[in-house]
Amino acid sequence: MTFNVFFTSLLAATAAALPHSARSGGSGAVETRDSSGGGGLQIVNNMGTDLYVWTITDNPGEMKTLSAGGDFSEKWITNDNGGGVSVKISASEDRDSVLQFEYTQDKDTLYWDMSSIDLDETSPFVKSGFTVQPSDTSCRTVSCAPGDVNCKEAYQLPDDVNTYSCSLSSGFTLTLG
Repeated sequence: MTFNVFFTSLLAATAAALPHSARSGGSGAVETRDSSGGGGLQIVNNMGTDLYVWTITDNPGEMKTLSAGGDFSEKWITNDNGGGVSVKISASEDRDSVLQFEYTQDKDTLYWDMSSIDLDETSPFVKSGFTVQPSDTSCRTVSCAPGDVNCKEAYQLPDDVNTYSCSLSSGFTLTLG
């Protein structure tokens, strides 16, 4: 990405049209946040297996478990150090091979991308594919087909040019599988 992204915090919770929950990977406690109104990210897990999700800013946080068939959402947040935010998703608790939804805010604009830079070619995300659909139809949709190891719509290398912009009030749905 063209902006600074520091990796250390957590993406926590759920609230969609029908409520679901994300369980804490450590304690099993359930945390839910209200995502009504304004922009944010919703992740839909159609992978048939639990996934592990955490948001990275300048503060470390704990990993959350997103149940198979579940979903959750979170409003946009800012990074206290002025850098970007990375929502990391892994198919294993060891945090290896991650798919990333990365973003930063500038006034009323959200700059965002999908990154496969830290994603293994054998990842279940590559095998199943993923799509990002903004609520604002004037914004770019990103889709990586199942099996597309070198999806041109996601960052594969640090110098790729795959950063998009949209209104900060837009909601995004990232569907996995």
